[in-house]
Amino acid sequence: MTGEDDEQERQTGVTPRMLAWSKNSTIYRLSRRMMSERELSDAIKRKAKQKFEDISDEDLHVLANSALEFGRTLGALDDQNYAETKVRSGVRNGRSKRMIQRKLQEKGVAPETASIALEDADDVQAALAYARKRGFGPYRRGEADDKRMTKELSSIARQGFSLDLCRRVVALDNDEAEELITGSTF
Repeated sequence: MTGEDDEQERQTGVTPRMLAWSKNSTIYRLSRRMMSERELSDAIKRKAKQKFEDISDEDLHVLANSALEFGRTLGALDDQNYAETKVRSGVRNGRSKRMIQRKLQEKGVAPETASIALEDADDVQAALAYARKRGFGPYRRGEADDKRMTKELSSIARQGFSLDLCRRVVALDNDEAEELITGSTF
């Protein structure tokens, strides 16, 4: 135990056992899935309330900060890396920049960090990925009537894509879509 831990224990009700639990819980959570700093902090606070009776808000804050510092020390907690990974995954899964940014905001990623990660995201690639997944536009089997076209446009637009982009994606043929996916400009 370091002198800093002794000082922390005297000022709050945090014991070495609580700090050890915080570190173990951090390892467990970060080994299972990637988390943002706010997600980890909230999870530690929520579980600490359940585990330790009558724990003060100040003690919860100390445990959460201990967990965050430990996660950063391990190199497993990095909001910039988290945001970049979520952006790449979102584009591959057909999510628009708008939807990805909202999700990052919900997870507690700073707006500046999210905007840096979103710089390289491509809504065209994401819209094509969504269309491919759902069998819309260039990936449609058979001809589309007005009802089918409206359904496709609505579905793509609900994913956060602009109406102009939705119309262009639905109107593409398969060869044009493949050219766009391989890197040609839209």
